[in-house]
Amino acid sequence: MNAFEKISLPGVKNIIVVASGKGGVGKSTVSSNLAVALARQGYRIALVDADIYGPSVPRMFGIENMKPEVRAEDGREVLTPIEKFGVKIMSIGFFVERNQGLIWRGPMAANAITQLFENTLWGDTDYMIVDFPPGTGDIQLTTVQKLDLHGVVLVTTPQEIALNDARKAASMFTNHELGVPLLGIAENMSWFTPAAHPDEKYYLFGKDGGKKLASELHTRLLGQIPMVAEIGIAAEDGRPVYNISDSSIAEVFDRIAGQLI
Repeated sequence: MNAFEKISLPGVKNIIVVASGKGGVGKSTVSSNLAVALARQGYRIALVDADIYGPSVPRMFGIENMKPEVRAEDGREVLTPIEKFGVKIMSIGFFVERNQGLIWRGPMAANAITQLFENTLWGDTDYMIVDFPPGTGDIQLTTVQKLDLHGVVLVTTPQEIALNDARKAASMFTNHELGVPLLGIAENMSWFTPAAHPDEKYYLFGKDGGKKLASELHTRLLGQIPMVAEIGIAAEDGRPVYNISDSSIAEVFDRIAGQLI
């Protein structure tokens, strides 16, 4: 990794990327709530929405109509991140219309994400969480090469088709040329419990797939996040899991954050 020219992010101590092998596993939900969990524990937190083609973090924080301040400094334009719930947030979603699709080739997208990191005034930051796009494309490779990463959290659902894609993502990060430490697995949609029957669990996508994957990859299962309709509703309304009635979900994210610290 020393062969690549690194981006300097003064004041940023630890950078953790949240990745997945496929879309639809709840990676942005995990990224957003993990950032809030760390901020609630007193840490200075930044969250970068690196999903260039499908940025969803601004919606999850209820700030999609806001625009970061842009000003000239030392001959270049610099950005001030939007802050909410104690998290400093930057996303390409702030700069495109809600219904506008980005038609960018890989190098153009990679350049955009580099500028997003480099031109933002992060200030003193204990943990920067980076919400990756799904898969193993140009954005992931550029970020891994350009930043000194503390490690990666891999998000999956329990079913085998998701686990297969997660294995491929893990192989990219742990490749000897990149060598990003795998901090653990976050299993989402682990089971469904009807509100009327809180003692029942229905394993709709299989059972303990994340535990199996963690064992294969010689890493930790950081947590299992059940399917709760209120999580999705809260995300649509720009609220974290700490603003829903089921406190057990917040406890899961507190435990995940505690293990990463």
